[in-house]
Amino acid sequence: MQEYELNSVLEQYDVVVSSTRKARGAILCDTDKGLLLLKEPDISPTKIPALLELYDHFERQGFRQVDFPVRNREGGIISRGDAGGAFILKHWCAGRECDIRKTGELLKASGNLAKLHLLMQGESASHVPTAPHLKDEYMRHNREFKKVRKFMRGVAPKGEFEFAFLKCFDKMYHWADTALRELEGSSYEELYYKSIEQGCMTHGEYNYHNIIMSQPPSQNILMVTNFERFRRDVQAEDLYYFLRKVLEKHGWKERLGDNMLNAYSAIRPLSEPEMEYLKIRLIYPEKFWKVADSYYRSNKAWISAKSIEKINVSIRQTEEKEKFLRHVFSFSL
Repeated sequence: MQEYELNSVLEQYDVVVSSTRKARGAILCDTDKGLLLLKEPDISPTKIPALLELYDHFERQGFRQVDFPVRNREGGIISRGDAGGAFILKHWCAGRECDIRKTGELLKASGNLAKLHLLMQGESASHVPTAPHLKDEYMRHNREFKKVRKFMRGVAPKGEFEFAFLKCFDKMYHWADTALRELEGSSYEELYYKSIEQGCMTHGEYNYHNIIMSQPPSQNILMVTNFERFRRDVQAEDLYYFLRKVLEKHGWKERLGDNMLNAYSAIRPLSEPEMEYLKIRLIYPEKFWKVADSYYRSNKAWISAKSIEKINVSIRQTEEKEKFLRHVFSFSL
């Protein structure tokens, strides 16, 4: 962002800015209202009223550990710079992202997610978008799996990525098909519609990038940021996403996964249908599908070394994940 555009945006707010500095894809601003963060919004205009409703709900509940948006002089939360760009200004916390290497912080974040879920339900969800039915998503992904395989079979000459995908396709597709069959025989249908009816909401992207640990640590503040992808859904979806992201980095360590589930359940106990839901979500080879889907939608003439590494890691971690599923959910393929 050019300085002239930054100034043109900040001038639209009743704040006095003493200094600014760059952060991850954003600008941190020291102001008379405390630390604020300016960034481009990752949300459609039609979803903004529901997002504001959610923040108002947090405020009414006295829950302050979120990135409340700052309203501009016109009362809105989206401001445009002289160059036409759209920006949102948020209250921020002096600190750093949750450290995925520190078990204590991961457990604290797991418990905090449970607290968040207890607040994210009720009548305030009436205008919130609804997540698609998981069966529809799994069926679509499985069709795409076969589409990618058909395409790769016709690729000549094949590279390391294509060989790796085709070599393990049958095994990975078996995992995907098993997840779908487990879903069809589960109590998901009732859990999904009950969650929607009760106005249960999810953050939508609860990972360590969106969890800020206060500095100095003595302040003992954990802030959750970036609610732009929130929606009505089974709340265990957030826990699944956080678990998967963490355990992929930790080689699916059983003890860590157990402790994260216990930290969450100590505050918001998980029901049997929710535990069943977590199992079904973890069975699906999500990382493998994402890498294959990205390949299919990109320029296939050039495959980056990073993509090759990602697919090999997803294949290698399947055995580790299988042990985790057997230990935590008594599930074997």
